[in-house]
Amino acid sequence: MLLLCTQVSEGEINMYGLKIEHSFDSAHFLKGYEGKCANIHGHRWKVEVYITSKELIDDGQQRAMIIDFKDLKKDVKNIIDYYDHSLIIEVNSLNPKTKECLLDEGFRIIEVEFRPTAESFSKYFYDIIREKGYELEKVVVYETPNNCAFYYE
Repeated sequence: MLLLCTQVSEGEINMYGLKIEHSFDSAHFLKGYEGKCANIHGHRWKVEVYITSKELIDDGQQRAMIIDFKDLKKDVKNIIDYYDHSLIIEVNSLNPKTKECLLDEGFRIIEVEFRPTAESFSKYFYDIIREKGYELEKVVVYETPNNCAFYYE
């Protein structure tokens, strides 16, 4: 897990930023896609979370920090690890009999309400992490070492 601390400038407003990375391994497929990605295949997904703040905490144990890295790492890990070593599918994208057979074999299937693309995952993780109270700049999701998608508001 790589951690990075930066100070960025946003016009005339100075901002502090933190970045944390976490990864998970899973399989997916894209129903209705014409090409290789229509088949079940796996990825080592990497998720980068960028948070920002105009100010640092001014007292206590977290003085001169945006937030304690350990708190952010714990929250991101808890969210991301849920998807590790699973087959992630869009709801109703598998034939019910196929799904039943896979479940009978003990495969771990996670159904999501969206097409499981890097773009969709970046918004999905952004929304979940924001709900935890973090001031997010963006969430980046790598599907391969060279290809990523990101979401920001």
